[in-house]
Amino acid sequence: MTTKQRFRNKYRLQLRENDHEPMHIHVVGGDVNAKIDLITLKVIAGDIPTSLRKEILTWLIKNQAVMIEEWILCQKI
Repeated sequence: MTTKQRFRNKYRLQLRENDHEPMHIHVVGGDVNAKIDLITLKVIAGDIPTSLRKEILTWLIKNQAVMIEEWILCQKI
């Protein structure tokens, strides 16, 4: 499991090794435990507060290609 970014010193975006499809990133911290599809950037599991979701999506839009590449690499470990 690799933390890729932190938000508000409480929430983390994590990629996990040998994870299942679809390509996704985990959002964890506090009472949040969710997944975001890396292709569509839609929440596919759990809930994320609206203001936090906006922050995360802004970051993911800028870093989407890198996160997809890293997700693929994590699956080959």
